[in-house]
Amino acid sequence: MIIRSKAPLRLGLAGGGTDIFHYSNEFGGCVLNASIDMYAYCTIEPIDDNKISFHAVDRNEYFESELTDFIEIDSVLPLHKGIYNRIVKDFNDGQPLSLKVITYSDAPAGSGLGSSSTMVVAILKAFTEFLKVPLEAYDLAHLAYEIERLDLGFNGGKQDQYAATFGGFNFIEFYENDRVIVNPLRIKNWIINELENSIVLYYTGISRESANIIDEQTRNVKMKNTKSIEALHQLKLDAFRMKDALLKGDILKIGKIIEKSWVAKKGTAVSISNEYIDFLYKAAIKAGAYSGKISGAGGGGFMMFIVDPVNRINVIRELNKFKGKVVNMHFTKQGTKGWWVLSKNE
Repeated sequence: MIIRSKAPLRLGLAGGGTDIFHYSNEFGGCVLNASIDMYAYCTIEPIDDNKISFHAVDRNEYFESELTDFIEIDSVLPLHKGIYNRIVKDFNDGQPLSLKVITYSDAPAGSGLGSSSTMVVAILKAFTEFLKVPLEAYDLAHLAYEIERLDLGFNGGKQDQYAATFGGFNFIEFYENDRVIVNPLRIKNWIINELENSIVLYYTGISRESANIIDEQTRNVKMKNTKSIEALHQLKLDAFRMKDALLKGDILKIGKIIEKSWVAKKGTAVSISNEYIDFLYKAAIKAGAYSGKISGAGGGGFMMFIVDPVNRINVIRELNKFKGKVVNMHFTKQGTKGWWVLSKNE
């Protein structure tokens, strides 16, 4: 048998940055995000040759070793190795697993859509299906967070793991002592359709290292940088306002909140934006967009613009003049899924 899984990427609508540990632990954070029909995928194939192999097809990275209960972490597929180590230790009585793990994602690393954390969730989901570990959604998301942030030491927030696990539109609250509350939002179908028609998702063509930006935000909070903390307070307030506007289907208000949030977000770290991002933003606004912002930590990746649907094609035509590309997307209501299939020899 072969095990497969997938987990959806997410689009951050409001509150991004307030899920970083040092802010949420002191002030409490909240974000509003929604999963989209772009995914991270994983396949696990058990084998009996006493080998372990990992292959990230989209990144063209490959790793193989003899059977072992612990793999040293280095720059080659560290997520895969960290997950394997934790799974063997916590869920297989320390016994090594001979298998192939093959992964790929619909979005590149550094996209701002939570691609790294979503990949962790997808791989974990495949392993839990393989070993028949009955992890609930909260437990799976928290384990993904622990592996990425604590075991591997990669800096970042908490929203991506929960968005990928739960799926749908979620208002997520973060408190001290790792307490997380996921509030699923029941958005009417007409509102979802209108919002999809009102969003232009644009890949800038720039892949960025989110950890550097998050490091700067973290330092600003730890050093009590007033400007940065006030900006994060504003982003948190915008998440509550976004929830109200979204439930009512007030697209114009959503656009205004995103405009205000983009200004606040740039106040949390100097590397959030750059000349090229500012140029793209102005070009989209001139073509008829209401507002826009970077998805994720900033510095590159995807930008999201709010438009009047009748002006949508004008904004797309303008953005297509530059080196990036417009990507079609739809919202999805389901989180991570795992399933079994027959192998070629069965």
